[in-house]
Amino acid sequence: MDIYVKPFKKVSLSEVKKVYLKDVAEVYAPKEILEKIKGVKLMEIDTKEDKNYLISIIDIINRIDKSMPGNTINNVGEIDTIVEYSPVKEKEKSFLKTLKVIAVTIILLAGSSTAIMSFHSDAQMSKVFENYYYIFFNERVENPMLLDIPYSIGLAMGIIVFFNHFVGKKITKDPTPIEVEMSTYEANVTDNIIDTLNVEKTKGGNNTNGNN
Repeated sequence: MDIYVKPFKKVSLSEVKKVYLKDVAEVYAPKEILEKIKGVKLMEIDTKEDKNYLISIIDIINRIDKSMPGNTINNVGEIDTIVEYSPVKEKEKSFLKTLKVIAVTIILLAGSSTAIMSFHSDAQMSKVFENYYYIFFNERVENPMLLDIPYSIGLAMGIIVFFNHFVGKKITKDPTPIEVEMSTYEANVTDNIIDTLNVEKTKGGNNTNGNN
C-alpha cells in the first residue's frame, strides 16, 4: 500500500512524553491502516527542560516500516522536523503581556521619531519648505504651516499604508513588511537549528537528538 507523509518543518509540544507521527506530520493512507500509522511512536521525551529535538524523514520511514512492513512510504513534505518541547504550557499573564506591548510601543515610537527628526535635520526639510513657499508665494516664511501640516499628514498616512495596519486592523489582506521579515527571520532560525541538530546527530549517531 502507498502511504504519503507530509512532515512539518517545526512543531511545538508540551506536557507530553511520547511523540507520535500524527504530532509531526500529515498522513494519507487507506482508511483501514490510517489510524494505526498516525499512532506510530517516533520518540520519547526524556527531559524536564525546554529542549529541541530533530526528527528526520529517515526516522519516520524506519518507524513506519518497523510497525507496518511492506508498504511504500512517500515523503511529500519536509526532510527534517524540529520538535520544540516544553515541559509545561506557557501561561503568561495578560498584565505582563500588556506591559510588554506598552514597553515595545514606547521604544518603537521613540526610535522612529528620532530617526525621522534626524533625517529631516540632515536633509534640512524646513529650508526646503521655506524655499517651496517662496517659489509659490514670493514670501519668506519660517516653518510655513501651509506645507508643514499636509506633509505631516502625508507622512503619517504613508507609514500606515506601508505597514498595512491601522488601529490594530489590516488595511489589505497582504502580509505586512514586519510579518514578511518575521517569517524570513523565523525560517532562517529554523534552518540554523536544523543544521546544528544534524551535526550533533551525526556525531552522536542517535535517531533523535536535542539542543537546549
